Amino acid sequence: MKPLIELRSDTFTLPTQQMMDAIQEAVLGDDVYGEDPTVRQLEQEAARKLGKEAAIFMPSGTMANLATLMAHCPRGSKVIVGNETDIYIYEAGGAAVCGGIMYEPIPTQPDGRLDIADMEQVFPLEPEDPQFALPSLICLENPHNRMGGRVLPLPYLEEVRAFANEKAVPVHMDGARLFNAAVALGVDASEIARYADSVQICLSKGLSAPIGSLVVGTEDFIQKVYRLRKMLGGGMRQAGIIAAPGLVALQQMTDRLAVDHANALRLARGLAEIPGIVTHVEDVETNIVFFRIDHPVHTWQTFIEAAHAHGLRVAELGHGRIRAVTHSGIETADIDKALSIVRELLRDQSV
Repeated sequence: MKPLIELRSDTFTLPTQQMMDAIQEAVLGDDVYGEDPTVRQLEQEAARKLGKEAAIFMPSGTMANLATLMAHCPRGSKVIVGNETDIYIYEAGGAAVCGGIMYEPIPTQPDGRLDIADMEQVFPLEPEDPQFALPSLICLENPHNRMGGRVLPLPYLEEVRAFANEKAVPVHMDGARLFNAAVALGVDASEIARYADSVQICLSKGLSAPIGSLVVGTEDFIQKVYRLRKMLGGGMRQAGIIAAPGLVALQQMTDRLAVDHANALRLARGLAEIPGIVTHVEDVETNIVFFRIDHPVHTWQTFIEAAHAHGLRVAELGHGRIRAVTHSGIETADIDKALSIVRELLRDQSV
């Protein structure tokens, strides 16, 4: 069987040997009682790295975002989201179903930004008019998945922070790949997180832990999320078993993300040279590459099927675009092999 080159997502990362060792050695307690020392250590490390007062360990990014939105937003209020954000598209409408919160989607710019002018339009001119549901939160995604892993610039984040302060609403950052953004900008993650009231980070994507996400914020806010986590079924008992590899992820796996970025750029440059591929190398800032098929024989569907048969896995992610994501399970040799497979598949078979 041919070795598989898995580029569908960085969620396919496997835990390192150090993570497996940490699982075996983890000191455990009951986290619902707040007594699992490994979970507490993970939460303290996350809060420290992101420059916040406190953190809470969550089973998934979806639950982390949902509990966060419910903690920020009163029932019957609006959350401002981009129309291409993961919270709006991929999280099953949880804020509406569970929290009675109305999504207000606005256009997402090609670089992942939400224009201040578009956000301004969401706020009614007469907020005291009881006909209007009022905005209670602004959500940003950084880096932005469906926009190709684009990183929000710090001056833009400062602008959003000032706007949110003016409107007296908090900012939540869906930072599932926040450390990718930090590596791309060459700053500490806390420099990005400082512009948001709450931040969600994922441990099981590029950081390679098997499970889990964290929410960071103020002590008071995290206490609200703690109660909501229990309500949503996220209370875990001896959770140090999964917190231990998460701690290794935060301590050992953030700096190496630069390797993934370099491999993504290598892939994008290689794809750009292949007839039948349309991609924009200049948009590749982190570990995500988008491309399209423009070929006389293959559609994106037949290309994905043929690539899979040759040991290369990629996936469509909205509007017929194909996404490839580099991660710790991919080496430079895998990138070169993937490019070789694509060249072979797109050789014009009609001639």
